[in-house]
Amino acid sequence: MRVLLVEDDALLGDGVQAGLQQAGYTVDWVRDGVAAELALKDVDFDIAVLDLGLPRQDGLTVLRKLRATGKDTPVLILTARDTVADRVAGLDAGADDYLIKPFDLDELGARLRALTRRHAGRSAPTIRYEDLELDPAGRTLTQSGEAVTLTARELAIIEALMNNVGRALSKERLEEALYGWDEGVESNAIEVHIHHLRKKLGRDRIRTVRGIGYLLPKHRESV
Repeated sequence: MRVLLVEDDALLGDGVQAGLQQAGYTVDWVRDGVAAELALKDVDFDIAVLDLGLPRQDGLTVLRKLRATGKDTPVLILTARDTVADRVAGLDAGADDYLIKPFDLDELGARLRALTRRHAGRSAPTIRYEDLELDPAGRTLTQSGEAVTLTARELAIIEALMNNVGRALSKERLEEALYGWDEGVESNAIEVHIHHLRKKLGRDRIRTVRGIGYLLPKHRESV
């Protein structure tokens, strides 16, 4: 899952980026509002963590411009502005959640998982598909109750597919979810990850839709 972190404080941004990466997120970090606006325009991030007091353009302006484009990217505001008026302004501008500094990284992670669930139309903390059950908080996958050992990127791919059952995700969309700006992507990286997942979960589990991408067929609704 790919996160845009918008934070101008170098020490805080470095800590949040490292913490989210350790939790399994792909994190791109920008430090001003103009860079944030351009990033949100160019990349379909799964979620954005947005400070308000930013150089060059404030966070509320970034948020209003994002919503004006029609994009529904979940946005969590992360700021030291803690008055009721500030929270109301942020939520009315289109934010999905609000977290006041200082904060605990575990709480930030829990809030991001909750936003992801709501955006995917789920209420349960785990994702189920047939005999698979994925726990985003614990970063684990089980098949028929048995733990399956996956790399971080294999887990990210199966999570993306389980969140979009019946809908094909392109190779480019999966690359966006797995790799940040500073990471090189080999041309066959996604194919290699899919090959390994098929070996672990069953050859026919992930279906290739020629010319489009990959999907989990919609045998029944995931919970």
